[in-house]
Amino acid sequence: MKIAVKDIKGTQVGTLDVSDYLFEAPMNVPVVHQAMVRQLANLRQGTSAAKTRAQVSGGGAKPRPQKGTGRARQGTIRAPHFAGGGVVFGPTDRRFRQDMPKKMRRLAIRCLLSDKVQTSKLTLINSMDFGSPKTKEMNNALEALGIGPSTLIVTGERDNNVVLSARNLKKIKTLPASNINVLDLLNHESLLMTVEAIHKVEEMWAGGVTSTEVKKESTSKARQPARTRVRKGADTREGTSGQGAKSLGNTGSTTQSKAKSKSKNVDKGKQ
Repeated sequence: MKIAVKDIKGTQVGTLDVSDYLFEAPMNVPVVHQAMVRQLANLRQGTSAAKTRAQVSGGGAKPRPQKGTGRARQGTIRAPHFAGGGVVFGPTDRRFRQDMPKKMRRLAIRCLLSDKVQTSKLTLINSMDFGSPKTKEMNNALEALGIGPSTLIVTGERDNNVVLSARNLKKIKTLPASNINVLDLLNHESLLMTVEAIHKVEEMWAGGVTSTEVKKESTSKARQPARTRVRKGADTREGTSGQGAKSLGNTGSTTQSKAKSKSKNVDKGKQ
């Protein structure tokens, strides 16, 4: 399929052929949901913990005799009902990490990239060259491209000028192409990618680059081939020669009929 390519001023400069395998995949909601839950679970540290009565220091000696005091029997001052004692059923260290097959992870990314294309939320730009970090220039570029306030900017490699220019803009995030993930694609409404990023993504997930050149749109009409002209001329010549042959045949037949009529007249005179 073809995607329009724009410059930083918002003018279309051509089209780029991209992989149908990567940008025309049907949406698979269960796989995308599972990939999102997996990524959110893997972000959890799972380090919150509380000490039980066995883990709290102290409380090794019996606080008072078992009998004779008139008070309740106690074995340790680190029991849960004592101040400074252990916690009952408190949080412990646990592992929240989830695994997912590689094919399913890649399918989720292809589904989201295809959805961005189908909903016209993907904008392709030839390059993002900023001489220095300027938030104003980044804001002007996004306005010229007609991109919404929630945008994910993907470049081929990490570009510090692009990162610093977009750092102070709300709901704008920059990523290198190798770090595209399901959560960022879901959290941002629009997707802005450079041509270099498209090539990088195709190399990683589509088996190779589809097209390396941006095709410029040509408005001039193509001329008719010379072979057609010659054939038309030959046809006209053949037509004229055929007409000439027919006319010659007609004149021959008229002369023969005239000769026959003369011979009949001569025979009648002899009689």
